[in-house]
Amino acid sequence: MTTPRIVSDSFGSIALPPDALWGVNTARSLQFFAIGSQRMPLEIIHALAHIKAAAATVNGQLGLLPRAKQEAIAGAARRIAQGELDAAFPLSVWQTGSGTQSHMNVNEVIASLCGASVHPHDDVNLGQSSNDVFPSAMHIACLQLAHGLLLPALGRLQQALRDKAQAFRGLIKTGRTHLQDATPVTLGQEFGAYAAQLALCRSGIVQALHPVGALALGGTAVGTGFNTHPEFGARVAALLATQLGLPLRQADNLFAAMAGHEALVGLHGSLRALAIALTKIANDIRLMGSGPRSGLGELLLPENEAGSSIMPGKVNPTQVEALTMVCAQVMGHDVAIGLAAAQGQFELNVYKPLIALNLLDSLRLLGDAMHSFALHCVQGLQADSQHLQRQLERSLMLVTALAPHIGYDSAAAIAKRARQQGCSLREAALQLGLLSAAQFDAWVQPQAMLAPNPPERPGSAAG
Repeated sequence: MTTPRIVSDSFGSIALPPDALWGVNTARSLQFFAIGSQRMPLEIIHALAHIKAAAATVNGQLGLLPRAKQEAIAGAARRIAQGELDAAFPLSVWQTGSGTQSHMNVNEVIASLCGASVHPHDDVNLGQSSNDVFPSAMHIACLQLAHGLLLPALGRLQQALRDKAQAFRGLIKTGRTHLQDATPVTLGQEFGAYAAQLALCRSGIVQALHPVGALALGGTAVGTGFNTHPEFGARVAALLATQLGLPLRQADNLFAAMAGHEALVGLHGSLRALAIALTKIANDIRLMGSGPRSGLGELLLPENEAGSSIMPGKVNPTQVEALTMVCAQVMGHDVAIGLAAAQGQFELNVYKPLIALNLLDSLRLLGDAMHSFALHCVQGLQADSQHLQRQLERSLMLVTALAPHIGYDSAAAIAKRARQQGCSLREAALQLGLLSAAQFDAWVQPQAMLAPNPPERPGSAAG
């Protein structure tokens, strides 16, 4: 049996495990916030540690912290930022809405690593408050994950779709609107559209990331900057920008940076738009790959694993299912983040951990899911060109090519007869005597229906 370590503060005494690096505030949080199994995301912990290292350096430069303490704090914080001590941060994400408990957890672990001469509040937290440090950590963590995971994964998926657009550029197929047959397109045009949708989403994400670079550092408790050096926030933000390679700066209005989270709402809104586009793209691929014999059967999806425990040989569109589930989760996160961001009464929003948890989860899920979808689905897609051709030849909407020549009503009569008689458009047109075989063959050419063409008045070329 090991003897617990007894620590005290103004609230009384509490027992800690003898080898715990944290202190009294962390211990109280473990006691009073035993809620769920979700811990504060490590991305937040690491970002807090980056801030602590930079803050110690700046406080040393400003003559507010002795060199020995500055170096000790910065060194310990860097170890935390590099993930060496992740087990020392056990707190639930469901804690105080300012993230204060996890912020003090970081302060206490750094002080413990430095020794008794370093105080978690007076030294590690010099010139800082949870209210400006924690939201700054949220911004840093989101930027790191967006640049390190999300945008590279999005780029890979865009390229995979562009590659398929090029590979499928010559394959003409039946277009569809309302899930009904429409005029022809190429499979390449469809995949080119998917890549263009993601390009638009990428542009929105990049634009939304710019405000996230503004940090609340220097605002301390309520935005006034009381109890910190007037240069502290700007200098720490500049140092972090250099060290992390991120476009960081002190926010123009520190009150707004602490009381509101519009920058993060905007960022997640761009992720919601990406989730919407990905859902459309994935479901199109799911439908085109349905079958293999009783569905559309236009695409052959990669056969990665068994699809059924009872039906031998069954293969399912599992990558589509995983991606669309992720997208549904992201859309749900967006609702929660919107509600949470609205809770900024007066000088502080007190739903910060929830916003951080969901936003980081969305970034991580989308990044991983897009990487998986590109690698295990899109890159391995094949087209059934013979089936595409058979479907195209049977499409009734090729009759649209006749409308400029014989009029909408006559063309509709041909389509209706072909459908009722179960015959081809050509046969129906000849039965109705609305045009000659030569005219039908000249006018109904799927290749010519893939781009704009000048309209003719009905009857002008009937000759």
